[in-house]
Amino acid sequence: MELKKQRLRVHPLFFLVGILSAFTGGLLLFVIAVIAALEHECAHAFAARRYGYTLDTIVLMPYGAVVSGDISDMGKRQSLWVLLAGPLANAATALGFVALWWLFPETYAYTDVAAHLSFSLFAVNLLPAYPLDGGRILKLLLSPLGERRAKTVCAVVSFVTAAGVAAVFAVSCFSSPQWTALAFSVMLLFGALGSLRGGGSYGRISYSREKSFLRGLEERRVVISADQTLGYAIRYLSREKYLVLVVYENGEFCAELTEGELFAALETADYGTRLGNVLTRL
Repeated sequence: MELKKQRLRVHPLFFLVGILSAFTGGLLLFVIAVIAALEHECAHAFAARRYGYTLDTIVLMPYGAVVSGDISDMGKRQSLWVLLAGPLANAATALGFVALWWLFPETYAYTDVAAHLSFSLFAVNLLPAYPLDGGRILKLLLSPLGERRAKTVCAVVSFVTAAGVAAVFAVSCFSSPQWTALAFSVMLLFGALGSLRGGGSYGRISYSREKSFLRGLEERRVVISADQTLGYAIRYLSREKYLVLVVYENGEFCAELTEGELFAALETADYGTRLGNVLTRL
């Protein structure tokens, strides 16, 4: 699949929520929540890009931002890092604000909302329920059970989590109804149903160089060890330069691997394959 520029789409209801926030005095909270959600999804996209996958669309939803996709064909360790990237980015932001308060206590009054929202996104997204990152991590950890059993367990856990959040809303009705909890439980309910159907997939990185070659393209040569992997090598890919890997093994020149040959290898090999093994195949 060709690598596309990252796009930002907006759900129609997103504007409605923004307008309602403006009239109810919650516009600042709404804007901060959107920024925190974008940070979360961009962290996923950046981590996926490092492993050769592209998330080309982020959608602003009434309840935040989402990037749909399944990374089951990526290695487990890489998948885990991609899934954790979003929550960890929010956690780092929250800790950054705490450090700021330590150095400049007077900033607390202006940044406490942003810090609490960032920490909330970190904690909530680790709940073991779809479509949250915690639910995807749970499915990843359950993968030894098989695809069908893993989906079933994830769906059950998601239903239980949704029921728990709905119970919080029910209890709150005796004092001050927490409508956010109700909306969140509905989202988790639909997420549980979605976990049974499965999600989409991230696309492998490739480039269409036809137009680039017409106008001319600078070459980028990178000297690299044959012991490095395909997953490591793709970090050097760039739209602005054509990549040529100069591969050395045991301190001696081995061969050159062009960008086209690199993509051809990615069609049949996984990201953990050594460059030396790729050259042997070629």
